[in-house]
Amino acid sequence: MRKALRIRIVGGSLGGLFAAVLLRAQGHEVRIYERSATGLAGCGAGLVAQQGLFAILRAIGCEHVAHVGVVAHERITFARDGTIAQRQATPQMQISWDNLFRTVRGRLPDEDYVTGRSVVSVSPEGSTVALALDDGTRDSADLVIGADGVGSLIREALVGGPASSRYAGYVAWRGLVPEDDVPADAAAQLFDRFCFNMMPDSHVLGYTVTGPNSETQRGQRRYNWVWYRRTPGEDLGKALTDANGHAHEFSLAPGQVSASRRQALVDDAVVLLPPPFATAVAAEQRPFIQAIFDYETPRMANGRLALPGDAAFVVRPHTAMGVAKAAGDAMALSSALSKLPLEEALKAYERERLPAGAEIAAYGRRLAERFV
Repeated sequence: MRKALRIRIVGGSLGGLFAAVLLRAQGHEVRIYERSATGLAGCGAGLVAQQGLFAILRAIGCEHVAHVGVVAHERITFARDGTIAQRQATPQMQISWDNLFRTVRGRLPDEDYVTGRSVVSVSPEGSTVALALDDGTRDSADLVIGADGVGSLIREALVGGPASSRYAGYVAWRGLVPEDDVPADAAAQLFDRFCFNMMPDSHVLGYTVTGPNSETQRGQRRYNWVWYRRTPGEDLGKALTDANGHAHEFSLAPGQVSASRRQALVDDAVVLLPPPFATAVAAEQRPFIQAIFDYETPRMANGRLALPGDAAFVVRPHTAMGVAKAAGDAMALSSALSKLPLEEALKAYERERLPAGAEIAAYGRRLAERFV
């Protein structure tokens, strides 16, 4: 066993959790700092499991998570009038993001998952890295992992300058509706299917996911819809301004969209979307917005800093590979650290994962050309 390292991870979503669980199992001292005061439980819907996710679930003893989900028995594409223009018998399970998060989070002691604390800076300090937190306290580590996503602070420290994500020109409006809130006629057309509708410069999709506590019984599930819409850069600030007039950088959470903007969305859905999707949009009382960004890091490791997941490569959601990419990064980093001294391990990690991230990012942009 190599020398145990003192590791700090900035960001407590799945990418940070995957790395923490793997590295803690190797005997390292690991602590996550998550800026959200309440943690991230309940923030997700369903996700399509990819190979990288199955691999990490096996590695951390959580394979059972992959069996909790809702099966879409076919893929259909609606015409504008609500008729089915295309049908494909390709069954696919959407596993529960919430259940995945809770299960992986449960692998860490509470004292190693610190919520409501933001890291505001990191800097070299001899043979360690110093972390300054927003409450004035400090910490130090042999290795800092920046799993802090699209607006990563650690990314800028690692590359040595500004490293902002670039807005891609469109946003995803999202809804996560309790199953019984969707009227029966629309439910009969939407549920237990992966549904799409394509239109110029936009598309909408939806599928059934588990309930908030991983319920799979009918009547306890939810319907997840996503509507990608072009939004010029000059209008993004307005799009991400909440009901109280506060501007956000990347997204608006459920409950932050004003009633007037929600109504405008519902009205647009009636005009632009097939009736089943328009009904699902109207059923969502608290829609939320995610702006779509791109970023590709030139480095994934530098000094005693490392980047996994969206902090390194922000990829378009059309790939459905974000979680699998983060899982692959975590496994590669932990594998390198198990075999090599820290400096060599970080170089090996970067060599392996830098081209993989670039390939997924390019794939996402190609997909977006077809859809938006």
